[in-house]
Amino acid sequence: MLADDPLGRGRERIEDPLPQSYYAAFDAMAAAPQIQMIVAEDKSGRVVGCLQLAVLPGLSSQGSSRGLIEDVRVAADCRSRGIGELMVGWALAEARQQGCRLVELFTHNSRVDAQRFYARLGFTPSHVGMTIRFQ
Repeated sequence: MLADDPLGRGRERIEDPLPQSYYAAFDAMAAAPQIQMIVAEDKSGRVVGCLQLAVLPGLSSQGSSRGLIEDVRVAADCRSRGIGELMVGWALAEARQQGCRLVELFTHNSRVDAQRFYARLGFTPSHVGMTIRFQ
């Protein structure tokens, strides 16, 4: 699911067995109480969606926490079924319950369909993101 679009195919290594780096990432996320990985399954148990929610303390916005939604993915053959909307809705409710005053999410510039989806859910472009990629 992480590699079923052009961006994912270019940066992920989905092979059998998975590279150890993916297992290390799952372990690190499991050890961090402020990070939750949400997984959606269909009736057969197949994973059809996922996202990460992090609740981060901060000084901005009068010292309030903020939610950060990342890595929202829905399997290509399951898009337009409401799965993404349900997952994001859950993440927003969870962030609010944990005291967040705002929720941000990141999506790659090339994912214009995702940007339209987030706008439909009420998100507005508010920041300019910049990246340094270490090899």
